[in-house]
Amino acid sequence: MNHPNIRKKLYNIIFGTQSKAGQYFDIALIIAILSSELILILSSVQDVESQFSRVLYVLEWTFTILFTIEYLLRLYCSPKPWAYVRSFYGVIDLIAVLPSYLAFLFPGSNYLLIVRLIRVMRIFRILKLARYLQDSNILLRSLLMAQRKILVFFSTVAILVTVLGSMLYAIEGPENGFTSIPTSIYWAIVTITTVGYGDIVPQTDLGKAIAAFTMLLGYSILAVPTGIITAELNQEMKHHRNLIRCPNCATSGHDTDANYCRECGTELPEHL
Repeated sequence: MNHPNIRKKLYNIIFGTQSKAGQYFDIALIIAILSSELILILSSVQDVESQFSRVLYVLEWTFTILFTIEYLLRLYCSPKPWAYVRSFYGVIDLIAVLPSYLAFLFPGSNYLLIVRLIRVMRIFRILKLARYLQDSNILLRSLLMAQRKILVFFSTVAILVTVLGSMLYAIEGPENGFTSIPTSIYWAIVTITTVGYGDIVPQTDLGKAIAAFTMLLGYSILAVPTGIITAELNQEMKHHRNLIRCPNCATSGHDTDANYCRECGTELPEHL
C-alpha cells in the first residue's frame, strides 16, 4: 500500500476544492455541520427533547464521531499537521468535537457545539467567491488603519459611562436599584447605546435628567465610529482603485470590478 499516494489523494479531497471529490466532500461537510446544528437547537427545546431524546442523542454522537474522524484525517494527510492544529480552522475543528467528550465531565458543555457553524465559512471556497475576498481585505485594512481612532473613541465612551454611572449611584442609591457602581455603569452603558432595557430606572428628578442627557449623548456619539470607519474605507478604496492601472494608456482609478480601461478600452490585468 502506497501511503504517500493515499495521503496526497486525501489531501486533495479534504483540503482542496479543485476536484469533484473535493467539492462533494465540502458540500457533504457543510450539510453535516448544518444538520448537527439543527439537532443541537432542537435538543434545547424541552418538548422535542422529551419525545425524541434517544434519536437526538444517537444523531449527535454520530456527527461527533464523523467530525472526529474528519479531524484525524486532516491531521494524517496534512503536510504540516502542527501548523494545521494551530491554524484558525484547526482550532475550530478541534473545538467542534471536544464539547461532546467534555460533556461526560461537565454536563451542559455540549451546547458549545454551536461553534461548528463557523466552519460553514468554507462554503466561500466552493462557491468560488474569491472575487469578494479583495473587498473583505479592503474592509479589514480600513479597520486596522482606524484602530487608534476607534481606541480613543471607546476610551472616551468608557470614561463617560464610568462618570455617569458613578453619578447615578450617588444620586439614586441602592434603594432605587443602583446597588453598586458596576451596576450603575451597566445602566449607563445600556442607556448610552440607546438599548435601554428598563431593568434599572432612575426615580429622582435629577436622576431622570441625567438619564435624558445620557440618551441624547448616545444618539450624538453613535455616528462617530461610523464616520471614522467610513473615512478610512473611502481612502482605502481610492488607494486600491489607483493601483488598477491600464497597461496601454497608464490610466488609473478604475473600479475594482472593471474589466476594461474606461479611456482606451484595453483589457485590464487581473487585480483580485
